[in-house]
Amino acid sequence: MSLEQLTEGVRAKVADGGIEEAVKFDLGETGVIFLQGSDVSNEDSDADCTIKMSAEDLSDLLAGDLNPTAAFMGGKMQVEGDMSVAMKLGSIV
Repeated sequence: MSLEQLTEGVRAKVADGGIEEAVKFDLGETGVIFLQGSDVSNEDSDADCTIKMSAEDLSDLLAGDLNPTAAFMGGKMQVEGDMSVAMKLGSIV
């Protein structure tokens, strides 16, 4: 899945309202997805929480094929910054 498709997938998930805090998905060479509230962009801005994972794993997460807790415990997702912000994302994805 391309960065644009992943960005649209995240945008669809937060269309009804996201979380107040800023979150950045760092997808390595693929790029970044930054979200705050229902605003989603590909800006590499400072965030309260940065989630590092592959584009493929984010695609699986958005599709419901990858459990966020299992991804974290299995090393497919690394969280930097405020872990409580990452926990709030569970209700979105």
